[in-house]
Amino acid sequence: MTQTFFFYDLETSGLDPREDRIMQFAGIRTDAELKPIGDPYNILITLNDDTLPNPDALMVTGITPQKTLEEGYTEAQFAKILMDEIFTPDTIVVGFNNIHFDDEFIRTLFWRNFYDAYEWSWRDGRSRWDLLDVVRMTRALRPEGIKWPTVDGKPINRLEHITKENGIAHEHAHDALSDVEALISVTKLIKDKQPQLFSYLLKLRDKNEVKKLVNLDTKQPFVYVSGRYGSTYESATVAFPLTSSRNGNIAVYDLRYDPTPFVDLSLKELEAQMFASYEERKADGFVSLPVKELQYNRSPAVAPLGVLSQSDGWSRIGLDEATIAAHKTTLLESPAFAENIRSLYENRPEFKKSPDAEAQLYDGFIPSADGQLMAKIRSADATQLADLHPEFIDERLGELLLHYKARNYPQSLAQDEREAWEEWRAKRLQRQLPSFMARIQKLSVGASEETTFMLQELHLWAESIIPVDD
Repeated sequence: MTQTFFFYDLETSGLDPREDRIMQFAGIRTDAELKPIGDPYNILITLNDDTLPNPDALMVTGITPQKTLEEGYTEAQFAKILMDEIFTPDTIVVGFNNIHFDDEFIRTLFWRNFYDAYEWSWRDGRSRWDLLDVVRMTRALRPEGIKWPTVDGKPINRLEHITKENGIAHEHAHDALSDVEALISVTKLIKDKQPQLFSYLLKLRDKNEVKKLVNLDTKQPFVYVSGRYGSTYESATVAFPLTSSRNGNIAVYDLRYDPTPFVDLSLKELEAQMFASYEERKADGFVSLPVKELQYNRSPAVAPLGVLSQSDGWSRIGLDEATIAAHKTTLLESPAFAENIRSLYENRPEFKKSPDAEAQLYDGFIPSADGQLMAKIRSADATQLADLHPEFIDERLGELLLHYKARNYPQSLAQDEREAWEEWRAKRLQRQLPSFMARIQKLSVGASEETTFMLQELHLWAESIIPVDD
């Protein structure tokens, strides 16, 4: 089949995909030349009565929970639309910072609704791509032909600033459909002005293409653009493949920095730096370890060093070949350092696991036998769900099924199930309530008429869903 792009954007109730929910989804399918195919999608998804949204998020989007209740699809309906109509075979799913944000919300949505959380992004010719790093690398290495915005003298790559600087219509920033239309226009701009770089980066959504350049068999420095490297040099540096990390990925060293202060540190000293808390990192005198993990399946923006020979590339990123060569030599002469880094990644402390099954997506893969039961659940209506009592191998799925029924088919719940759901819902809301109310109170000080209306709607939402003791 012919590959198509599907550009999409989400508006959510907050920033945490495990706790927050998708409230708006918009997307447009295009052909390879970025010409739209069919009608755009612009739909709301019902915010269930187990969630108090982050008031700040709603101040940005202007979407109230009540509006999603009136016009939205259930999560189960939305998940079916995604799989049946949108994430079709040979679709390249594209967003702006989607790999780190939007895609995570899609995964947890599928997890809650008994779909495989991963197949939508790789199976049957599907793939995903993120235009944020494409924008970053274009700005860093091939900026010609595009006007690049700054704010207070600092470079900025926010979509609404790029569109404004280049005369692209973007009237409603943070409305999902408007953002998608703007994203397609920026993609066209890059494709038109820097077609060679565009085509090259498009190939990097295949992790095997990335491995051709970044690997441990033929260790060579490479250009790496990532938000982790800050804006001083357009988020770009020259990195070096250091050692293996988790899940078949790779740890790389930022050759901007002399390795000498780090290579003789003990494993314990390196561990203290690598896993330092936020407060420790902000302390005076803290020196950050210039090592990061490169994940092959996240479309990293990488390129061979040869790209720096054009457009004054070396000076643009504040580096030179002599510095790179010297720092590379130090690393190669210090194999114990690489071994220590490998050990740290392999023995990295696990995050505290949540007792909530909805937050346990990454705690393990689903057995194939359970996968067959999941398909049966997805196809069942309320009556069938009421009579369905699957014996799961994976203990997470029993709790998920209760929540799935309660949100999408509440009439299917037995009395004991309804009581269990209400107990879980009450605990979740009570956990969310203090920060929710504190933020509303702070936002109400000197609020505009529009903000006051939104805050009133949020108050009403909370009053309508929080259980009252008898």
